[in-house]
Amino acid sequence: MRVISEINIQSSIIDYLTVEEKLGHLTFQRINNIPVYDDKIKKYRSMPKGTKKGYPDIIVLKKGRFIGLEIKKSSGGKQSIHQKEMEKLIKSQSGEYYLVSSLEEAMAVIGYCK
Repeated sequence: MRVISEINIQSSIIDYLTVEEKLGHLTFQRINNIPVYDDKIKKYRSMPKGTKKGYPDIIVLKKGRFIGLEIKKSSGGKQSIHQKEMEKLIKSQSGEYYLVSSLEEAMAVIGYCK
């Protein structure tokens, strides 16, 4: 069985969400909370003020729902401690948080947009 990389899974989900956003069904944001390496200064840039570790890869807002999608290359993928803490925090605020490993899983979580 061929394992699809997280970046390819994420890309397919973003492509789908982009179409749904253009149709007015939802809005989303890809979250990048990994510091960027700056070749000029030969070190990682510091993260912007207010950036928190553990946020899900993609945030979706749809009809009053806050949906966090954490992409893993296989179901049962391991979350970091920060991701587990963020999952608890999001759920404690009535948000939704899901581990997904395919476009089909993401679509099932979000609900087909019509």
